[in-house]
Amino acid sequence: MDAIREPLLVLDPGLRVITASRSFYRTFAVKPRKTEGRLLFELGDGQWNIPALRTLLEDIIRKRRTIEAFEVEHEFPTIGRRVMLVNARRVFDEDGSASAILLAIEDVTRRREAEREKDELLQQKEILLQEMQHRVANSLQIIASILLLKARTVQSEETRLHLQDAHQRVMSVATVQQQLQPSGLNESIWIGPYLTRLCESLAASMIGERRPLSIKVQETSGRAVSRDAVSLGLIVTELVINALKHGFPSGAEGEILVIYDAQDCGWRLSVCDNGSGSQEAASESPHAGLGTSIVEALAHQLNAMVVKKSGPAGTTVTITASAISASAATGGRTGREGELPPKRTRPDKSGSADRT
Repeated sequence: MDAIREPLLVLDPGLRVITASRSFYRTFAVKPRKTEGRLLFELGDGQWNIPALRTLLEDIIRKRRTIEAFEVEHEFPTIGRRVMLVNARRVFDEDGSASAILLAIEDVTRRREAEREKDELLQQKEILLQEMQHRVANSLQIIASILLLKARTVQSEETRLHLQDAHQRVMSVATVQQQLQPSGLNESIWIGPYLTRLCESLAASMIGERRPLSIKVQETSGRAVSRDAVSLGLIVTELVINALKHGFPSGAEGEILVIYDAQDCGWRLSVCDNGSGSQEAASESPHAGLGTSIVEALAHQLNAMVVKKSGPAGTTVTITASAISASAATGGRTGREGELPPKRTRPDKSGSADRT
């Protein structure tokens, strides 16, 4: 008994103390003569007279049950408020008759205090993160407004285009940030609903009701931590902006399809459009434009590969990661699931822009 580190009581079937370990006497500052032979609930001026504990111990006697990690938070006269874990088990003789009850007590006060402190710190962290996200959102809106205002006042057409391009990219970051605002820093989120909300926001802000275009999302189940979701969202936003900017001249009808497919062996993200894709784009340098550079940098962060195909039927950019091969990921326009419908109108290619 004295070799046991945690407080331990041996009770008879009537819940009277037969003996106790040295650690019990030391922890609760009681003497053997005031402990042995007395009812458990009378010890220390009734400090163990806890109704829930009494009920559990009586169940042990009647139903031969055990107590595992029953938590007691109590104000003990000699040691103050403590949180204890109580474990109890009946001991039987060889003939099957009950001879004693072992009652082990573990002081977990410091552990619970540490857990509470951790929970409070996590809550404070979440509050600070939400505050930071709010300030970032406001700052992005201010920057976007300034860029748009400057774009309207400058005389140079080239400068205006650069400012409008910068405005679109700031708004893309703001849109991704807005969709992830309810999520924690390393929280796992479902990619399908996230991309759906993101594309709905992009369609509302960049298409509206003035252009006969649509953005659709097709996805399977798949999750990612929020930091990876940011990269995926920025990739989709950049590719959608690029398709809207270069694939559909003013008045052209069409559709942009975002496909996300996650399997055990990896994931694949494709952004397809049936706009006026340039056939020459497939042979261009992969670093020909700023948009391509941004997409490839984000894909590199995800350890993914970028493949682009352009032709008369439109443009498809595919990002694959893990064990999915590039050839299986890029596929082709052969009428399989996820394929875009044929273009309803085909604008004059002479005015088509660089799709990078």
